[in-house]
Amino acid sequence: MPDADILLTNARVFTANPAQPRAEAVAVRGNQIVFVGSNADAGQWRGPHTRLIDAGQCSLLPGFIDSHFHLLQGSYTLGDIQLDAVESPVELAAAVAEFAAAHPAQEWLVGHGLHYSALPGQTLTRRQLDAVIAERPLVLISYDGHTAWANTEALRRANVLTGRPPVGPNSQIKREADGTAAGELVEPGAYNLVLDRIPPPARARKLELLRQGAALAASLGLTGVHNMYGDAEQMALLTALESQGELPLRVYMPLHIRPGTPPDALAEAVQMRQDSTANVRGGLVKFFMDGVIETYTGLLVDEYPAQPGNRGGALFGADEFNQLAIEADRLGLQMAVHAVGDGAVRRTLDGFAAARQANGPRDSRHRVEHIELIHPDDLPRFAQLGVIASMQPAHAPLTGSDPDPWLRRIEPGRWACSFAWQTIRQAGARLAFGSDWPVASANPLDGLYFARNRQPWAPGLPDQRPSLAEALAGYTRDAAFAEFAESRRGQVRPAFLADLVLLSHDIFAVPPENLRQVSPRLTLCGGQITFESLSG
Repeated sequence: MPDADILLTNARVFTANPAQPRAEAVAVRGNQIVFVGSNADAGQWRGPHTRLIDAGQCSLLPGFIDSHFHLLQGSYTLGDIQLDAVESPVELAAAVAEFAAAHPAQEWLVGHGLHYSALPGQTLTRRQLDAVIAERPLVLISYDGHTAWANTEALRRANVLTGRPPVGPNSQIKREADGTAAGELVEPGAYNLVLDRIPPPARARKLELLRQGAALAASLGLTGVHNMYGDAEQMALLTALESQGELPLRVYMPLHIRPGTPPDALAEAVQMRQDSTANVRGGLVKFFMDGVIETYTGLLVDEYPAQPGNRGGALFGADEFNQLAIEADRLGLQMAVHAVGDGAVRRTLDGFAAARQANGPRDSRHRVEHIELIHPDDLPRFAQLGVIASMQPAHAPLTGSDPDPWLRRIEPGRWACSFAWQTIRQAGARLAFGSDWPVASANPLDGLYFARNRQPWAPGLPDQRPSLAEALAGYTRDAAFAEFAESRRGQVRPAFLADLVLLSHDIFAVPPENLRQVSPRLTLCGGQITFESLSG
């Protein structure tokens, strides 16, 4: 038989293949896995040109697939102010000042990743930002991407300081008593009025940042991502990198559907599906149904306890969404819908049900993204409709004493169905896991840490922690299923694509609290090494 190109031995192989859960050795030839088995049988694949890698009893897994990722948006933020580690106004001012000093010619200053918990009262005013920098326009975006804060100069240039341009649905420009913009902009329909005034980076700069983001993903063991925002123009950037041999992972690219989109505009998503390449695929459409619970913009079935009468808001009315869902389904497109609140989840499932009734049942694998809160009545509908639950472990507060404002927005009586990973799984749904980068860390090991270390927030609540094997399946086999790739990816088995990650430890021997100490040592995508930090 022909020699293998790469032979990994002495590994603790987690295959995600129920028919062969564990193995010791894996052989790769070309872009495929050709052998999975014992060390004793692996020798037959070794030849004079085979690269032999001793895994040292560390875990070898299917390459991680992140089911909810913003590759282009996250990559573009790499050139801006990084605020994810900021914990106080003092640290915020220092981060902005340092970046401004290092980039004196940059007209607009933009920061990303700011946590509400770092801010007194969980907000900022334009005057507070003016005290940091006043002469250049400054915009800071929250970690979840649903709130932004702007200084006076940024608001003035966007004509929202005293002007009152229309904002999008479920969005708001917070104002002072005299009607002047206060500095807080809630949801993209408001803050895009400011961001749209910023000159976009040149195409060459976009490609440069995209290379950095893709290389970061590969270094974290990622071999595939489901992008959650896109269009044909963004797809062209990715295929340009692919044609140059500079795209180290596979990308599932959607068409983002905004409110007011006519059904015939879905033809662009059909064209993106036809334009798919080996590593960049279309066929998905993405909707935002609501906002987030932290800012009271997530759509709830019942009102927010701190704001009687307020159930949040939605970007799509039920009739509009149903019409678009029916047409997308008729065209054979998969749908992924951001739905955080239980009201948004219900409206989304109603739309999927309307599509099934209109078009008949098919293997659609439509998806609900996030599901931070679900009404118990809607739990069985995932299995009934064949809907995938796409969830992000790092979004959930670890304990009931976590400073995350989420816990103060929803009363404890509804916590049992909050971030209800295992409850949803036990109801018959298939779960795919992801990060939502840059909202949260792109590192799958961080996601595994949050999945395995979350505690019930109060006595008597269900334990929502998946087993390690279940969590790994959510980042591999089940993530592949969520993009119709289960016959070629997501498992370590012969004839599957050689998408693999070798870790620094035997992950099953690592206590849950130490999972963040684990790191990738080798990433292969289609048999090509996309990241390596092996010693010796």
